[in-house]
Amino acid sequence: MATVCTSPADVLAHPEFKEALLALLMDLADDELTIGHRDSEWLGLAPDIEGDIAFSSIAQDEVGHATFFFDRICELTGEDADELAFARAADKRRNARLLERENGDWAETILRHYVYDVFDRVRLEALTGSSYTPLAEGAVKMLREEYYHLLHMETVLGRLSGGGEARQRVERALDALRPEFGTLFSGALQDPRLQRLGILTASGEEIAAAWQREVQDRLQAWRLPVPPELQRVQPILDGRSTHTPALERMLKVMAEVYASNPAAAW
Repeated sequence: MATVCTSPADVLAHPEFKEALLALLMDLADDELTIGHRDSEWLGLAPDIEGDIAFSSIAQDEVGHATFFFDRICELTGEDADELAFARAADKRRNARLLERENGDWAETILRHYVYDVFDRVRLEALTGSSYTPLAEGAVKMLREEYYHLLHMETVLGRLSGGGEARQRVERALDALRPEFGTLFSGALQDPRLQRLGILTASGEEIAAAWQREVQDRLQAWRLPVPPELQRVQPILDGRSTHTPALERMLKVMAEVYASNPAAAW
């Protein structure tokens, strides 16, 4: 029977539970912070006012989710949330490598966000029954916001897939991103303790399978090609431990204000 922990004090009394939980929380926090910052980079640069407003709101939501996860980490470790968010080096980050890619093509941004939002929703659903009560409660609230994120990305991606140059760009984006899809399923999701301890109510394999079915069905509905990476999902085991120079450049910009005076209260 899974150990039910309702507070940080409960977790601290179970070292194995704490270790597995912290690894998952770091994956969650870094994913949300990374995609949130990439979203914020579109402010004032999106191709239309609808995109500008949507990404402004979504960026705030994602960074807010990251803050929640960092705060849960700090409750268990005594670390400082700002330091975790802004002062860690790239090689200490646990975000999926897919999320750190630099922005450029709008179709690639939308497609990346869509596949991540499906993954994020499935992962959050597996957290709503978590044996760590604060995490379960947070997941329920986040799912309300993620519903609208995913709805927006589906709407825009369906529109872009309609034909012409936009569709060609979506197809190029799919070809560019597909080698990194497996990075989403690396890291803590590979730890069987998460399901055994009840921290997640689904295994990494079950989360990947649910993601694969939904994304594949959508691509087929939009008459887009289904790449091999979607026909059989294979986790890329170093997908959260090995990063690209793009992440280092992002962190330098993201942490510029914090680095100017780390002792300040932001």
